[in-house]
Amino acid sequence: MIVDQYGRGVSYLRLSVTDRCNLRCFYCRNCKYLKFISHQNILTYEEMFELIRACVDLGVQKIRLTGGEPFVRRDFLYFLARLRDKFPFLDLRITTNGTLIANKVQALKDMGINCINISLDTLDADKFIEITGRDFYHKVRTSIDRCLEKGIRVKINVVALKGVNDNELEDFVRFALTHPVDIRFIEFMPIGGRTMWNKDFYWSAKEILTAAQKITPLILQQKAGQTSGPAKIFGLKEGQGRLGIISPLSDHFCDKCNRLRITPDGKLRTCLFSDKEYRLLPLLRSPKLGLEQLKKVLEQTSRKKPLGYNLLSRDENKQSVCQRVMSSIGG
Repeated sequence: MIVDQYGRGVSYLRLSVTDRCNLRCFYCRNCKYLKFISHQNILTYEEMFELIRACVDLGVQKIRLTGGEPFVRRDFLYFLARLRDKFPFLDLRITTNGTLIANKVQALKDMGINCINISLDTLDADKFIEITGRDFYHKVRTSIDRCLEKGIRVKINVVALKGVNDNELEDFVRFALTHPVDIRFIEFMPIGGRTMWNKDFYWSAKEILTAAQKITPLILQQKAGQTSGPAKIFGLKEGQGRLGIISPLSDHFCDKCNRLRITPDGKLRTCLFSDKEYRLLPLLRSPKLGLEQLKKVLEQTSRKKPLGYNLLSRDENKQSVCQRVMSSIGG
């Protein structure tokens, strides 16, 4: 396993298969300035296999496939099946907005996908349209229900937005009490050159936790950086599900970060908050360079992983900490 300059082992890869998405969430991307990566610069599935093979050889044990929305990419389900066949030992996860998977849940279960992260920022159908620009709320709810019916664990990711969904905290807590899901509130991050982030939208982890504890008793089960990843996970007394808090701004977990990110155009980002990228696509498309050279570059660059909170504190007065929008980094 690669160990970086701060003694952190690298065992987790987040690979974005596309920057396309069928939602237009106002906080994620400004459609007026939207520009997609050209098709010729997007990683092919075969190139993704080579990247994953190199990362596995270097000690990566967990792969999360993201977007954009991964299921908008043609043949993504087929790619998943091949990936599972080639690397059956990998902890394979998916993050999706849930709008396109209701009729694919059985296939996902059959190929051994046991946990899916689904993004859902509201439990109100009308507000869903306001946030995403699309009338797909009931598609997402149907997908969640079908996953639970088939025994697939569901983690619901909620971007915490003051003045937008903070009045729904009790609804989300009640949902976790009555459904076997993890509902994870994620602090809104200042990502993207034209981000909508500002302090008026910022709903801190401490505020969320304090308010949730007034609704129902919470029992800390896992701290950030343990098996729950970046989330602090709380059990609910007499509830079926759990609550999670992810606090990249107010209570960072950089000292336990074990991940790398590869963008849809084949660029390695060793930290979400850093615009420093390493181009892997030329290595993959060069007839003279092979797997060993790719692994050498991955290893050398991964050892230089920065501490994200240093980048945040250095740029605390800026509206955005990095220029790339989240959909083109990998959500």
